[in-house]
Amino acid sequence: MPKEKTTKRATKGRAEKKKKDPNAPKRGLSAYMFFANEQRENVREENPGISFGQVGKVLGERWKALNEKQRSPYEAKAAQDKKRYEDEKANYNASTLSFPEHSSQY
Repeated sequence: MPKEKTTKRATKGRAEKKKKDPNAPKRGLSAYMFFANEQRENVREENPGISFGQVGKVLGERWKALNEKQRSPYEAKAAQDKKRYEDEKANYNASTLSFPEHSSQY
């Protein structure tokens, strides 16, 4: 008895990623990122030969150990950067959201 042919179901591929506009404004950094950028070199100097992942762990531990008063300068920088991003994004959207003319070619 011959085998029946089976049809393969169409598998869903990955959705195509939207291409990012290189002129779009960069997102604002978080308070933690301001802290990490400032402290990263200190951690590397204190721990020579430490791996990239270990640097992140040390930074995370130090961030968790900060109290509210110690975090406030980083949170202020983050708020300022968020405001910058929102302003730049508003200007960017205003300049790029012009409606294209529809061509009626039949």
